Amino acid sequence: MNVYDSHRIAAILQNLGFTEASSLKTADLVIFNTCHIREKAAEKVFSDLGRLNMIRQERLAQGLDTIIGVVGCVVQAEDEQIAKRSPFVDFALGPLTYHRLPEILAKIQKKKGMTLIDTEFPAESKFDYLPDNTSMGGCSFLAIQEGCNNFCTYCVVPYTRGIETSRPVEDVIKEAKKLVSEGSLEINLLGQNVNSYHGEDSSGKERNLAYLLRKLNEIEGLERIRYTTSYPADVDDDLIACHKDLPKLMPYLHLPIQSGSDSILKAMNRRHTSGQYLETIHKLKEANPNLGFSSDFIVGFPGETDADFSATLDVVNKVKFIQAFSFKYSRRAGTPAALMPNQIEEKVKKERLEILQDLLFSYQLKFNKESVGKIMPVLFDNKGRHKGQLIGRTPYMQNLHAELGKEYCNKIVNIKITGATVNSLTGILEEK
Repeated sequence: MNVYDSHRIAAILQNLGFTEASSLKTADLVIFNTCHIREKAAEKVFSDLGRLNMIRQERLAQGLDTIIGVVGCVVQAEDEQIAKRSPFVDFALGPLTYHRLPEILAKIQKKKGMTLIDTEFPAESKFDYLPDNTSMGGCSFLAIQEGCNNFCTYCVVPYTRGIETSRPVEDVIKEAKKLVSEGSLEINLLGQNVNSYHGEDSSGKERNLAYLLRKLNEIEGLERIRYTTSYPADVDDDLIACHKDLPKLMPYLHLPIQSGSDSILKAMNRRHTSGQYLETIHKLKEANPNLGFSSDFIVGFPGETDADFSATLDVVNKVKFIQAFSFKYSRRAGTPAALMPNQIEEKVKKERLEILQDLLFSYQLKFNKESVGKIMPVLFDNKGRHKGQLIGRTPYMQNLHAELGKEYCNKIVNIKITGATVNSLTGILEEK
């Protein structure tokens, strides 16, 4: 979602006549788009702002002004603290108000020396005011839903992104067709809780994600569809059927469980048990035996015992996730979990994370190695680190790099997998 938001912010600035600077030292305007999910990411913003202020002072000595802005979830969470900790910041906008950027930039010239802050939860949808989304290449993001109503006890999203809102079906379809007309072969639908989508169709009837996926599957020229991130309790039978019926829907699903312990899941205010999660995985595998899963895990949540942690490892061994994201629990101010008793020592959290990641990486490596020798369609959309190299994604979201010319960029190419590591694959062009 942050990548998507940054893309849309860049489009706003281009419409205002801005062009991309070659470096921070040549930039008249610098905007930080921020995340507040984990403490480290939030604190990094203030560290980066301090370094940027030094560049700003150097430019000022040369008679050059630098406008500095911060947008996103850190702004929503910190609010006035932005101005107190970094008084040189010119403006700060929450994730739901960055569409007001042209208005803010116009005001800055009149109110130089103070930080303009907008952290409202506006009645209007930002999507009604943003410029048209443009293709990001072979793969594009498309936000269909924003916000969350689940209020997990560790999470700041409902406080920074607000309650769930869904875009109308017709708006999504129109935007998807435009992206495809501009060259996008894959569209990744985005939402904090994407499978709670409940947008209205042209008749005013609420539709679910399954309905939207079926409509997207009909778009000529669209080759691949993905969606992220899903909430386990909101995976219904209609959505499961899509993984059986829709050839364009990729055989990879990110479905966060967070913990394998029912007592921890209850403390997290998750609306599912580990058993219900595993039953959902079973139904999805029945619908599509080729489906691969990734997940999110938090270790060291307040009160987590050795038995709770073992239950998480048990779920990993049962599902055998092909990818996963795992983190130590991070206290976020304003969330219920931050005030819970029995906070886990950092040393214990670190040890548990290492054990969990070793197990997760073993299954990820196993899956990648089992891909060697297979021929997979790969969508290449980025240059590699080495000359003559491209990077793409398999249907299972595996990173793959191959020695290919730029003419293959933003195309889907059949590749024979020749090598595998934990994090990536290598391959060669399939000989016809």
